[in-house]
Amino acid sequence: MAGERLRLGVNIDHVATVRNARGSAWPDPLRAALLAEAAGADGITAHLREDRRHIRDSDMDALMAGIGIPLNFECAATDEMKAIILRLKPHAVCLVPERREERTTEGGLDVAGDEARLRDYITPLREAGCRVSMFIGHAPRQIEASARIGAAVVELHTGHYSDLHAEGRLAEADAELAALREGARLAASLGLEVHAGHGLTYDNVAPVAAIPEVRELNIGHFLIGEAIYLGLGPAIEEMRRRMDEARG
Repeated sequence: MAGERLRLGVNIDHVATVRNARGSAWPDPLRAALLAEAAGADGITAHLREDRRHIRDSDMDALMAGIGIPLNFECAATDEMKAIILRLKPHAVCLVPERREERTTEGGLDVAGDEARLRDYITPLREAGCRVSMFIGHAPRQIEASARIGAAVVELHTGHYSDLHAEGRLAEADAELAALREGARLAASLGLEVHAGHGLTYDNVAPVAAIPEVRELNIGHFLIGEAIYLGLGPAIEEMRRRMDEARG
């Protein structure tokens, strides 16, 4: 896998956050997705939360109809979301933990603690042709459980690494990065495709992008923030450049 081009998925949730703050129709998440596609994104990620705090049902319909690259549908493992997924049949579904009071996704899904239910939950999604991913930490028990239930992908949560890096706790960040590397190796050895994401920026992306087993990074909040200064296309192009450079 060394030298293989690393895919970039762009999360557009916070375009919808800005729109919803004014209760208007702008900015339009679909337009952002199309700009991301034109800038070289390999996929679009959107998280349809239970409380619809940013992305809405109509956004998911518009994305499915409007973009020419794969849609990664992030959601909690609820019956409501299952019905929507089976109606839309997106390319990929990433199951995440979700709490109403959180500002952003905190930690990974406890696959090992909910193995039987999640196995049953993802079966119809797989049968509908969706590639199912578990958003998890790097603990071996979570990776092994994800393989057992039949997930195709694990997305390793890089939030703790990103926080440590931002706080200047570099020795701890290096230890967390080493654990992510070990998790990626284990997942790949079990036949899982490995993705990573959460909190990644220009400053911290290179070491994660250099992990040879990682096939895709999903990045959102930072890119939407940088778009204020650079424009969305140039912000994505710069992330793409740094990822490619790290991949070597």
